[in-house]
Amino acid sequence: MALYAMGDFHLSFQVDKSMDIFGSVWKHHEKKIQKKVNRLVKPEDTLVITGDHSWGRKLEECRLDLEFISNLPGRKILLRGNHDMFWDAKKTARLNEQFNPDLYFLQDNFYTYEDYALVGTKGYTFEGPFYYDAWGNLMGWDEEKEEHAKKLVDREMVRLRKSFEMAREAGYRKFIMFLHYPPTNILEKESPFTAIALEYGCERVVYSHCHGSSRFADSIRGEYQGINYDLVSGDYLDFKPVKLLP
Repeated sequence: MALYAMGDFHLSFQVDKSMDIFGSVWKHHEKKIQKKVNRLVKPEDTLVITGDHSWGRKLEECRLDLEFISNLPGRKILLRGNHDMFWDAKKTARLNEQFNPDLYFLQDNFYTYEDYALVGTKGYTFEGPFYYDAWGNLMGWDEEKEEHAKKLVDREMVRLRKSFEMAREAGYRKFIMFLHYPPTNILEKESPFTAIALEYGCERVVYSHCHGSSRFADSIRGEYQGINYDLVSGDYLDFKPVKLLP
């Protein structure tokens, strides 16, 4: 039994939205996902998919995308991404009722892997716009949008703390935290998300959302303050899931 993670499938079996314009790594990426997940993940394993599952804006436009995910091996736990318009944040319980036992939706709740609690939320981070001079030096940023971003971070922190407390009340003391957005932006070394990971003693923080080689270093990768930070964007991994736990 093993725990794997990967994000950003960006499937579009029912809508016309190709990812090919974002680089050769996206060419027939759904076939890569199917091939590599089937090669690695066993029926007894768990795969956490960290958001941006489908380009469909309504659930009916996502049916084939979610069916594709359902047909992958293992237990599939889905996190909400910024492009997952089919997923109403207030109706996660309804999705879990509708798709149980094929898919499990992670928000305002928690799931388990052995003696670990798996907690997560979409997250948020300020992504600019940033202003640079002719030599590439950062000169400033849109402060109004930064203030709005802080409000969204506060909302996501409420959801995340709720999930941690639910898991703690159930007796769990070992945590892995999942986000869609990176835990910090290019201006930050720490954030509310890194702080809560420290507070609850997370062993790992797993995130995606960062696409293209110019974005892969936007946030923390590797060990920081005793916590392992894993970027699992699909194109970063060439669509090969990362094993988090044996």
